[in-house]
Amino acid sequence: MTRKQKRLAVIAGGLSFIMVAVLLVLFAFGQSIAYFYMPSDLAKTPVGPGTRIRLGGLVKEGSVERGSGSTVTFAVTDGTTSVPVSYTGILPDLFREGQGVVTEGSFAAGGGVFSADTVLAKHDENYMPKEVADRMKKDGVWKGEGEAK
Repeated sequence: MTRKQKRLAVIAGGLSFIMVAVLLVLFAFGQSIAYFYMPSDLAKTPVGPGTRIRLGGLVKEGSVERGSGSTVTFAVTDGTTSVPVSYTGILPDLFREGQGVVTEGSFAAGGGVFSADTVLAKHDENYMPKEVADRMKKDGVWKGEGEAK
């Protein structure tokens, strides 16, 4: 092999190594991405069972029901549509009706109930998760501090 051929072989090997590394990283990100939806989005474009998503909105007034053990059912609404959610575990201290919430999980096969494995609630009186606040402001349902409701 000539010097030029050796150099080209080293460059080709390095580029192929980098391509494999990039493909592995993209595959790993594709497996862990959870897309964000509002209840109105789910009414327009349903998500298949088992697809991991984030569902955000407000906890619907009068919808929180404590079941046996640590199972809680509630509805997440954006003012126009609501989605029933089932969660087993300890809820955040600030979780309550009418407050902003982001849940993460998936829909069970054959049911319209969202099975959450993570529930995030707002942390103070002036905060709502950014994605939820932006979408609700855009839809005219929620207004931030200092704005007329």
